[in-house]
Amino acid sequence: MSVETPDRDGDFAAQLDKAEQLPFLVELWQFMRDNKKWWLAPIVLVLLLLGGLIALSGTAAAPFVYTLF
Repeated sequence: MSVETPDRDGDFAAQLDKAEQLPFLVELWQFMRDNKKWWLAPIVLVLLLLGGLIALSGTAAAPFVYTLF
């Protein structure tokens, strides 16, 4: 005896294919704006700055990054 669940909105995979894919930072900005999560902004900013410093430390700009500290 198998129990089938009703498929109200169609196939999930088909919906996922039709869904608009936003860039991660745009989606994060919309989330913070719509849900009033402004306390996340400084955390995200610091993480982006640290990521930028890590990326620059492996390039020719490394000597200039090290002088910041």
